[in-house]
Amino acid sequence: MCSRREADRYIERGLVIVDGERVSELGMKVLPDADIELAEAAEKHRSAQATFLINKPIGYVSAQPEDGHRPASDLLDRPNQWSEDRSPRKFHHGQLRGLAPAGRLDIDSNGLLVLTQDGRVARRIIGEDSDVDKEYLVRVQGTLSDEGLKLLNHGLELDGKPLKPAKVTWQNEDQLRFILREGKKRQIRRMCELVDLKVVGLKRIRIGKVVLGNLPDGQWRYLGDNETF
Repeated sequence: MCSRREADRYIERGLVIVDGERVSELGMKVLPDADIELAEAAEKHRSAQATFLINKPIGYVSAQPEDGHRPASDLLDRPNQWSEDRSPRKFHHGQLRGLAPAGRLDIDSNGLLVLTQDGRVARRIIGEDSDVDKEYLVRVQGTLSDEGLKLLNHGLELDGKPLKPAKVTWQNEDQLRFILREGKKRQIRRMCELVDLKVVGLKRIRIGKVVLGNLPDGQWRYLGDNETF
């Protein structure tokens, strides 16, 4: 229902009800068959949490500013909201508190980036048990053999650990399509280096069932109420 941190906040605010009694003690022990509920105010807070989809441009970092580079969250203002966003939500700066990226993009990569206040969304995308795949278009330089393509799909190691099977196919003569279910740091670029390819462009176009679509570069929209990853 919520992240551990969010649960702590609800408990501290007296918004958790155990067997009909409000509790405010962190670490309180309860029996396995206890009836645990969230108060109505907490339910309203959960439904108000915002999730943003950004078409991150090259040159922006996904999270905190670093080395003078701006974070993608700087793009979240009214002028950058996509004119075709159909969400009934109204933007306000309270929606920027506690935002975190659910799956990062390198500074030299662009495409779909999710920033969310909702711990459930983050866990769905990047939790240890997540089965959400991510799709990328990757422009490369170099020559890729049939054996190299097989290795990209399954057989490579990074940081001393085997990678999960991927789905890698040619999109056109100089562009590959990657579908991954994990996200190690600079994974695609490092995978390509292992088969003597150089990545010259990388764009994420899908996370689970949510696609980048026609969202313009540098603009954002809300995750729709009927959309799930």
